[in-house]
Amino acid sequence: MSAISASAAPKRRTFGELLTSDLRALPVVVALIVLWVFFALQNDVFLTPRNLSNLLQQSTVVGMMALGLMFVLLVKEIDLSVAAIHGVTAVLGAKLIVEYGVSAWIALPVSILIGAAIGTCSARWVNWVGVPSFVVTLGLGLALNGIQLLLLPATARYGLMGTGVELIAQTTISGLYAWLAWAVGMGMLGVLILSGVERRRKAGLEVSTMNSVIVPLCAAGALGAVAVLVLNANQGIPLPVLIFAAMLGIGGYTLKETRFGLYLYAVGNNDEAARRAGIKVPRIRMAAFAIAGGVAAIAGIIASSRTLGVGVFSGGGVGGGTLLLESIAAAVIGGVSLFGGRGAIHAALLGALVIGTVQNGLNLMGVENEVRLIVTGLLLVLAVSIDKLIEKLTGQQSF
Repeated sequence: MSAISASAAPKRRTFGELLTSDLRALPVVVALIVLWVFFALQNDVFLTPRNLSNLLQQSTVVGMMALGLMFVLLVKEIDLSVAAIHGVTAVLGAKLIVEYGVSAWIALPVSILIGAAIGTCSARWVNWVGVPSFVVTLGLGLALNGIQLLLLPATARYGLMGTGVELIAQTTISGLYAWLAWAVGMGMLGVLILSGVERRRKAGLEVSTMNSVIVPLCAAGALGAVAVLVLNANQGIPLPVLIFAAMLGIGGYTLKETRFGLYLYAVGNNDEAARRAGIKVPRIRMAAFAIAGGVAAIAGIIASSRTLGVGVFSGGGVGGGTLLLESIAAAVIGGVSLFGGRGAIHAALLGALVIGTVQNGLNLMGVENEVRLIVTGLLLVLAVSIDKLIEKLTGQQSF
């Protein structure tokens, strides 16, 4: 009898249980499709290759910021200084290049390291003093805004044309090279999916080859192929989009296949239990904040490359502007829990696409900025509300 019980197939999960885990992105994908259909009906330009390419580029910076914030949210913390880090590191990098003649190959990595160091200092203060990260990063963000103003020249702007930084946004990969990038991306995704499936099998969990391997790979391959076709119809894949895709791949591997990723989820679920299990919780928090700061600095470089300069507007403007709010909204709309311990890497992509679609579509409709802010805010509230309703209906708890 015990042998029969031991060899029994694992219990199949209900659709509701899948909706809180593997299919968490489904409501977001459905919402994104609805938005695309709506805006396509409102304006014929929306689905043109040129506009879709612009939409992807517009979503890149917010997506990167959401990706960095995701690591902090996973450990049940918040970083309200990422927009300020984005701005001050971009200005610092430009200052080194323009005023001091430092090579962009040196100045840009230095600015990224400084962004990571700022994030580490925030977490260090939170760990040492015990002040909530909300307060620490809010105050740090205000201080960084002041530093950003001090770093700027009397003209309040550094132009980056001719420095080489502008080439990041201007570079595209088209034709055969674009398809080669798609093939490499699909290969990496396949390895990641198969590794996850093998890990589940070893743990004795239910694994469906169709649902766990074939469907995700086919869906991702089809969407990627359509994206390459559309972008090739314009000018090719913009380099910032490829950089964001590479960051998503690295982030996905880190969260799914490394011990550090496991520790992030463990700390977010129950930091006391994680501490008793031997996890160095303060170090994990510091690493999460360092990643958020470094990624914010990378996003600052991409943004300055697109605008051909930096100034008081960098980082969404002094005070963070809407960039901070959009980044948090993108992460949460994509499926990252504000209460820690839950979120997949695709959340940054899906959330950024939702935010970018709303902004792009309403711009084409000639809607004022006030309405765009209202719609974005309502989407954030709706996304969190749907998440909580799903949990209540299925009897699941946030984890």
